[in-house]
Amino acid sequence: MSLIFAASNGGGGIFNFNSGFAIWVTITLVLFLYVMSKYAVPLIMNSLSEREVRIKKSLESAEEALAKAEKISQENRQAMKEAEVEAQRIRKEAIEDAELLRSERIEKARKEADKIIDDAKNTIEQEKKQALSELRNEVADLAVRSASMIIDAELDKKKNKKLVEKFIGDLSKN
Repeated sequence: MSLIFAASNGGGGIFNFNSGFAIWVTITLVLFLYVMSKYAVPLIMNSLSEREVRIKKSLESAEEALAKAEKISQENRQAMKEAEVEAQRIRKEAIEDAELLRSERIEKARKEADKIIDDAKNTIEQEKKQALSELRNEVADLAVRSASMIIDAELDKKKNKKLVEKFIGDLSKN
């Protein structure tokens, strides 16, 4: 309020207009605006446009990096799925191979056991035949000796042996 009262007492107040001062302020303002528009504004505008370009490039790079990361992530997921499928296939093959190997070993063991049993049966049969043959020969010898003692006077040894062999042959048929 004192400024308003000061103007009414002859001093300069807010409502007091000095035309010389206004002209100098206008000239200074125009000169300031001219210098600013000539030198400062182009530099500021260049800096702002450079900054805008850098920001756009940064955003584009960020978007590209994000897209690239998403693509890599997708590829990694796909590779993981493929690796999992491959691992399952390998596991399945390993189980099948193990089962096949086990079956082959069991079959081989069965064949070997059957062969051993057949060989044992053949050996037993051969030994049985050999024992029977030896027994026949012994029985024949015993029969010949006993018959020769009994009939020593009536038959000779050759006829006696022939008779015993015929008797033994008849026994084996029964």
